[in-house]
Amino acid sequence: MRKPLIDYVAVFRALPGMVALLTPDLIYADANDDFLRLAGRTREQLVGRYIFDVFPENPNDPAAAGMRETRESMLRVVATGERDTMALLRYDIEDSHRPGVWREHYWSPVNAPVHGPDGHVALVVHRVEEVTELIHARGGPNGGARARVLEAELYTRARELQEVNERLRRAHAHEREVALALQAAMLPAPGPTGPHAAAVRYRPAVGALNVCGDWYDLVDLPGDNLAVAVGDVVGHGLAAACTMGQLRSALSAACRVADGPAQAVEALGLYARFVEGAEATSVVTTFIDWDSHTITYSCAGHPPPALVHHDGTVTFLDQATDPPLAARPEHLPRPQARTGFTEGATLVLYTDGLIERRDEDIDAGLARLAASLTHHRHLAPEPLADALLADLLPTTGTTDDTALIVLRL
Repeated sequence: MRKPLIDYVAVFRALPGMVALLTPDLIYADANDDFLRLAGRTREQLVGRYIFDVFPENPNDPAAAGMRETRESMLRVVATGERDTMALLRYDIEDSHRPGVWREHYWSPVNAPVHGPDGHVALVVHRVEEVTELIHARGGPNGGARARVLEAELYTRARELQEVNERLRRAHAHEREVALALQAAMLPAPGPTGPHAAAVRYRPAVGALNVCGDWYDLVDLPGDNLAVAVGDVVGHGLAAACTMGQLRSALSAACRVADGPAQAVEALGLYARFVEGAEATSVVTTFIDWDSHTITYSCAGHPPPALVHHDGTVTFLDQATDPPLAARPEHLPRPQARTGFTEGATLVLYTDGLIERRDEDIDAGLARLAASLTHHRHLAPEPLADALLADLLPTTGTTDDTALIVLRL
């Protein structure tokens, strides 16, 4: 049976309820029939015009805030790629046939993104329900006054909710700024690594959540050898940043006195049991011996490091995997494994924000990483780090932060 062809333009225009499409610059791209009918505008009066040129704010209402709130909601959708539901809104509309005459209107708006092929927001879906009649409804000859009071209270509570949400957004934004500043202070640029070039990167998540739990570190070892580690604290914001700082410092100290990476991760796991918020932290630590050309590594619940060989093949160091820190009720020794490398190979350590996506298996992310490493294997660490981020992170950002180390062996 042939699948019927669907005219999506006709479907859109026939949708019940008021729906309009706007560009990221808030220019009308289209509107359905109900929107045109209830707003009292023709399609020609909307398409190609800025939303607030078509529907300016009532100049006779000094307390009007509908234009600012609607604009901020739509721009949030464009910036975050996420739906934004607004509180009940009063936005009067000028009579299209009687300039200067304004009609009182109340709306319940929702703004949602439409993503383009490049991942950016291509359109904003603006869906509104007019609730003016509900606000103006009377409860009958004896109950009209009481109904009006209740509706006014409902509107007031909705306005208060909108103000609370605005304060929460500002508080989250401030916490994000402080957490990122703390993160930057605790993740300095790597020190000298002799003839072995290294590049480090940190990319925060989009929005106020899920930032500041990832870290990287390069630690000098006896004999001019090197320890390289990355980790990921479960949590977000200032709490995660503080926990990250404690664990990073503890692992750095443990690497300097441990006989190998397993012993260092084991010590860190014992310490994590007494650090609030450290449970289920993932970490991978590698000890690099330049004389023997070997990498010894131990992994606690973390994605495996990648070793890129001269011929472009990629080996994932996954032979010493174990649960995250403080995940077991009892203490057990951590495993470690060793592999050789040839001079000029590249070692890449990263956190899961680089490869994991909610809608796919982790193997797909590892395959993407391997393909990118093979393609860019001839690049030096600095441009290679930038190429990996460009290839693997969505252009709109991710909901998880990302730490990355690229080391030329």
